[in-house]
Parts: sequence; structure tokens; C-alpha cells
Amino acid sequence: MKPLNRIKIDWSNDLAYIIGLITTDGNLNSDGRHVDFTSKDILLVKTFKKCLRIKNKIGLKTSGFSDKKYPHVQFGDVTFYRWLLTIGLTPHKSKTLGELKIPDKYFFDFLRGHFDGDGCCYSYWDKRWRSSFMFYITFVSASGKHILWLRQKIKRLTGIIGNLPKINRDRIYQLRYAKKESKILISKIYYKEKLPCLLRKYKKIKKILNIENKENARVM
Repeated sequence: MKPLNRIKIDWSNDLAYIIGLITTDGNLNSDGRHVDFTSKDILLVKTFKKCLRIKNKIGLKTSGFSDKKYPHVQFGDVTFYRWLLTIGLTPHKSKTLGELKIPDKYFFDFLRGHFDGDGCCYSYWDKRWRSSFMFYITFVSASGKHILWLRQKIKRLTGIIGNLPKINRDRIYQLRYAKKESKILISKIYYKEKLPCLLRKYKKIKKILNIENKENARVM
């Protein structure tokens, strides 16, 4: 009997974004059928559902590191699950994740999902230099192999290199881009308005860019 296919498996901007979310905050259940997605941001879980066009109920799930409960959705689709395996995702992927088969055309949608899941952006004024506003975009993973692949793929498509700081005590790998390279990456990730994204992070980036633009205008 052929497995029931609920999710449309056809590469698109939305699907690539979803793969980015699953890569960071998702999980393939060991039963070979169910896919889970958990996030601290309920709006991100709602966006996940909207992009996949699923109506499964959002529940709460405890984190593996604390008793705190977070918004969570689970759905079953054997065909979609098996397809995820073919592009490189696996159950218990955190430390074993490597290269993923993401088409170049949709890579930056995937990267936006990756960023919304586990990435961060931050900024500060460097007191060592007058009027020196600094900001960074960072991607993280428990898998060194995956973070190296991510860096190489970004370099091939944009020419930017990024930086790999030393591994911290939690064995988390970071891929970090400073201001000049971050601006290039931001233009690729948010290439038009009203893309599916975590609005909180998008607004933070817009605020950072506004400060940067005002500072550049003042200096000129």
C-alpha cells in the first residue's frame, strides 16, 4: 500500500525555508513517519504550519534541558519523511548533520530558515574607535561538518568568507559574519518584502541597518 503523501514535495521558496527550520529546530522521529518542530516563538510555529499547509494542533513540549514548555507541532507523512532523508536530514541529527542537498536557487530561503531557527544578530558601539558601529550575523550548529558545509556554500554563492571562532565549552560551532559581509548576506536572505520569516529577528536587523545608514550619512 502506497504511503499517504500530505506535503507537496516540490522545491519552492517556502519549502526551502521550512527545510532550514527543520534543520535547526526540527526533529525526525525514529518511527520513520513523524516530523516535529519546536520553537520558543509561537509565531514561528504558526509560520511553519502555514508554509506546509498543515492544520495540526500546536501543543506544548518540554525542552530536553529544562522543564520549561515550548510551542510544538507534529505531523506524520512517510513520503515526506523519506524525502527528508534523501536530502541529508536524519533522526538525532544534531551532532551528525553534514551536507544537505539544497538547490542553489533556493539556498537563501533555506538559510533564512536556518537563521530563524538557530541564528542570531547583535550589534554594539566599539569604544576603541570614534563612532564605530559594529554588527554581526551568526549561525550555529552542534555539528562541525554541517557548519563547514554552510560556510563553503555561502562562500561559493556570495564570495564572502565569514569567521569560525573557537568551539565553546558546550561544543557548539559558530559561523560569524561581520558588518560588511553581513550586509551582503542580509540582502540575499531578505531579497524581497513579506517573505516567511521570524518577524522579531527581521525587525532587529532592520533597526541595525537603519542605525548603520544614519551613521554612514553622518560621516559623509
